[in-house]
Amino acid sequence: MEMTRTLVIGYGNLDRQDDGVAHAIVGALRRRLGQAPLEEGETGLERLEGQADSILVLQLTPELLDVALRYDQLVFVDAHVQPDADEVHCTPVEAEYASAAFTHHMTPAMFLALLQALHQHRPAGHTVSVRGHSFDFERTLSPDTQASVQPALDKILALLAEAPVNTGRDEICTQEA
Repeated sequence: MEMTRTLVIGYGNLDRQDDGVAHAIVGALRRRLGQAPLEEGETGLERLEGQADSILVLQLTPELLDVALRYDQLVFVDAHVQPDADEVHCTPVEAEYASAAFTHHMTPAMFLALLQALHQHRPAGHTVSVRGHSFDFERTLSPDTQASVQPALDKILALLAEAPVNTGRDEICTQEA
């Protein structure tokens, strides 16, 4: 049975408190997988070699498309401020083109749409986002957001579990965190 190659893309601003939650989640993931943690300023792009890789970036950019070509599944990790979403929100992402109000901002759906349009590559996509409660200029997570790091990690680990490509993944995101 073919194993799914997965890239976990954490993004957000480490200097804006809960917007940096992806840094904590990717760090926990790397420790759990026995991988070296990323040092301050490292993206992880120089260490892509396994079945499950992870990177940290400030935002999604078109330059990451070439990296994504090597993977069957992309898991986008960030903070959210949606009042109607769960503390840990996990959802499948479909490729969808939408013009951005800001040219430097790209959603996971737009990233997948560009990957499909430019490279005819259609990996499975999921977003695992954690509610951000504070976005002050600090480098520590708020207690509520910190409490969601482990449940978010559990969702990602379930997505990484050995399974055939693109099968049974959507149910992972519908289970309670």
